[in-house]
Amino acid sequence: MLIVASTDFDATGRERRFLTHVVEETLAGRGDRIKACSIAVEVFGRGESFDAQTDPIVRIEAGHLRRALERYYLTSGHSDPILITIPKGGYVPVFTFRPRQPVEEPQAPLVPQVIPDSSVRRIVGPGVVLAGLFVAFLGAAASLLVWGWPSSRPGVPEVPRVLVEQFDNLTGTQAAAAFANGLKQEVVSQLSKFKDIVVIEPAVTGDEPSISPPRFVLAGSVNLSVDEFRVRVRLINRADGSVLWANSYDGAMKVAELVKAQTDIASNVATSLAQTYGVIFQSDANLHVENPPDDWAAYTCTLSFYSYRFPVDPETRSAVRTCLEKSVARFPNYATAWGLLSLIYTDDYRFDFPADSAASAAALERALAAARRAVEIDPVNIRGRQAEMLALYFNKEIEAALRVGKQTLDINPNDTEFMGIYGERLAVSGNWHDGCSLIAAAHQRNPGSSPYYEADLALCSYFGGDYRQAAMWIKKSSALSNPIYHLIAAAAYAEGGNKIEAERERAWLVQNQPNLVKTVRRQVSIRLARAHDVELFVGSLKKAGLEVAD
Repeated sequence: MLIVASTDFDATGRERRFLTHVVEETLAGRGDRIKACSIAVEVFGRGESFDAQTDPIVRIEAGHLRRALERYYLTSGHSDPILITIPKGGYVPVFTFRPRQPVEEPQAPLVPQVIPDSSVRRIVGPGVVLAGLFVAFLGAAASLLVWGWPSSRPGVPEVPRVLVEQFDNLTGTQAAAAFANGLKQEVVSQLSKFKDIVVIEPAVTGDEPSISPPRFVLAGSVNLSVDEFRVRVRLINRADGSVLWANSYDGAMKVAELVKAQTDIASNVATSLAQTYGVIFQSDANLHVENPPDDWAAYTCTLSFYSYRFPVDPETRSAVRTCLEKSVARFPNYATAWGLLSLIYTDDYRFDFPADSAASAAALERALAAARRAVEIDPVNIRGRQAEMLALYFNKEIEAALRVGKQTLDINPNDTEFMGIYGERLAVSGNWHDGCSLIAAAHQRNPGSSPYYEADLALCSYFGGDYRQAAMWIKKSSALSNPIYHLIAAAAYAEGGNKIEAERERAWLVQNQPNLVKTVRRQVSIRLARAHDVELFVGSLKKAGLEVAD
């Protein structure tokens, strides 16, 4: 049986690559090269400056791999003729011939045979072992085919793992212990709603073969006095022990407030750490990995999507689209990548501004298909559902889109990225009051994370008739390369009587987005659901000096 290709081999992709590497190196006669440093660089994508004393990844993964092999040989691999083990204290595999169980046959007279010891060693030792090694080599070769062929690689890449430790009870009382335990469980619950991270509790870490060591640790403490409580929480990067984020929370010692405090603190922690543009995202976005393994490369594709969103540059979009397409081919069950790919296809539809509406229909079809694939893989993946909502909206299935949006916000009300986008869809569909309230709430809970909050709030103020406030919000937005930003600015300035600013926006649009100017009525119509809102906005653009066909 080929171990790495076996579905019964309970190991992660990283552990399978580990096994394949050390087997191939040994078979090639390079066993002396198998060291922690070489494995870290060639298998795990660490840099040449890797230090095994400060980064225990190889030692930890070796422990996981040993357990995985033991489990395999105790179950479906119990009849394999060759045992592969990795003795503790090193990483060079050892191949052992395991004789088959003898089959009982009728007894026959024994015929004495005299075979020199050397012949025994020659026949039973190297010959059998070489045959076994050849089988192992075929297994390794097959694994390369499996890992290199997209349609054969089920699963998803490894995403950030966060170990949530028990909060320290600084007071030492049972009441404090109960509060600390309840808070920890609430934090785990809220963090787990974010599907782009994996939350781990100490009880299930240990040396389990199927769980990779977490890169982040969330720790905290609880201190209760007679009148008040204080909670301290911090996120630690295990690689170097650095504190990436820390916060303190205080409150009164009243039963109702304590219960509410657990929910509020957990919500704040989850939003700060796990959401798009949160602490974990920023940490990984700033992390450079030389020669990254496939799973890290696929994961960083999702990070590159969010970097692309600010400038909305067509060339960057093309690169990110290609990267995500490769990721879903490599990891066909990666729901987040499918969702982000759908969003890219939707951007192809709404930002290319073709004169012929049929020319962009294919992009919208691809967006719908990719979004539905994401939701099929993981029905509660927020990015997949976000993509489905947007694709449905631009496909003029407004009610279906808003229904998906409401359900998704209920799944994870702490995802302020989605809260703002759902609020935007509600607003432009005509429900300006509720939609703009959600956008304002998202902005308040996560200020500065997205320049689109300010542009959306400017649009809200515009449709609310407060053009001065609309101008204030649009000046705060940094989405200067997004053409829709300039449409909003032109309309708001024109209605507010700011002729110089309105003319500047008109000139920018004519120079940088001539296709948008030519098709401006259609572009406004596919974004605003109500005909009344379309005419109002188009009228303001005319005041700004844009020529809009009736």
